[in-house]
Amino acid sequence: MKHSYIAVFICVVFSMAVTSSLRAQEIFTVEQVVAFALEQNYDVRLMKNTSATAATSEKYSWGVYAPQINGTATTLWNNNSQVLEFADESRNTSGHPKANNITAGVQLAWTLFDGGKMFATRERLEAFAAQGELLVKDQMVNTIASVVTGYYDLVRQKQQLLAIRELMALNEERVKLAELKLQVGTGGKPELLQAKVDYNAQRTLALQQEAVIEQQKAQLNGLVGMQLPPTYDVTDSIMISLDIREQDVLGNVDNTNFALQASRQNIHMSALALRERRGELMPRLDFNAAYNYSRVDNTVLLNPFGTVFSRSNGFNYGLTLTVPILNNFATRSNVELARVNYTRQQLLYDQLKLNVDVGLRNAYIAYDNARKVLIVEEENILVAKENVSIALITFKRGATTFVELRTAQQSLAEAYTRLFEARYLAKAAETELLRLNGSLLR
Repeated sequence: MKHSYIAVFICVVFSMAVTSSLRAQEIFTVEQVVAFALEQNYDVRLMKNTSATAATSEKYSWGVYAPQINGTATTLWNNNSQVLEFADESRNTSGHPKANNITAGVQLAWTLFDGGKMFATRERLEAFAAQGELLVKDQMVNTIASVVTGYYDLVRQKQQLLAIRELMALNEERVKLAELKLQVGTGGKPELLQAKVDYNAQRTLALQQEAVIEQQKAQLNGLVGMQLPPTYDVTDSIMISLDIREQDVLGNVDNTNFALQASRQNIHMSALALRERRGELMPRLDFNAAYNYSRVDNTVLLNPFGTVFSRSNGFNYGLTLTVPILNNFATRSNVELARVNYTRQQLLYDQLKLNVDVGLRNAYIAYDNARKVLIVEEENILVAKENVSIALITFKRGATTFVELRTAQQSLAEAYTRLFEARYLAKAAETELLRLNGSLLR
């Protein structure tokens, strides 16, 4: 009963110390903060902008099959100084002839065959748009992971502050007991001074911890584009999934990791670029057609043999076959460079796949170890709390020294730090597993 009374006393003091400072602050859950981040995080927004560029290119990619049609129109006024001399000098003349020339036309050029280059170009633009969506998802997963780890790091710091304040309450109780013992003659002044020193040390730690929390709040707010209010709070607990199995996160990572999928799109696009370059080695067949109109009106004409007025219009059409023979081996060079880039993209994918596999295995080892450590520390904190309760009761009775009580308090402080660290590391390892697996977005 006495142990329970001490525990209740500690919890009451602990709650009263923090309630007033948190009362006016709105509490945001990790889901709310993640939603803000996906909407306002600048990295996500920039990647969405890049993806929109790719989507726009894909939207109009059908244009590679369409003909090119251009219309032209020209009107020209001539007013020149002219001298005409003939064998018959009586026909010689000079003056300023004037004319108005009007021309207009519509030209059509349609590529019928280019070695399959147009089809490869259309497919490459479609792959580019698909990759843009994958890169957005990959950035969203990375942002979610950053927000989740930042959020729960803030929860850890908040828990640490609550533990410091709990220890402050214990040290304050020590100070009161030491003063009481000194007054009745059963204690010494060094004992009281040491109790005050320990109490002030906890006050300093509390102030430092409050500053750390405010800094981390500002950093978390920056990740969500400053969408959180100037003063806000987070939840008190870290929710950890302790039943993740290794085969669940390693089994199908090729099709769940968005970065790997985007890298495979790079391989596909480089293969299509190689097809485009090879198409330039093939003959090209174009269909050409045009409608032309011409009108010449010589309003002032000096040459008697000149035409005063003329007009012509009509259609023309035909086929043009272009066979590449030699262009300083530029096309051959482009084909070889495209082949080299294709090989490079394959190597980059293999490298990324290896890094993801290693990262997943290391993350699971860290997660499994943190899970085991967490179980131990959850048990140890109960032992440390009970040890402090017993030490405080025996200290009141004079059956133990303040050194022993202080040692029990230090053990409790260390147990709290290890517990909060274990909780955070377990959550961070879980988040890293889900990030590499791509499960954070599902």
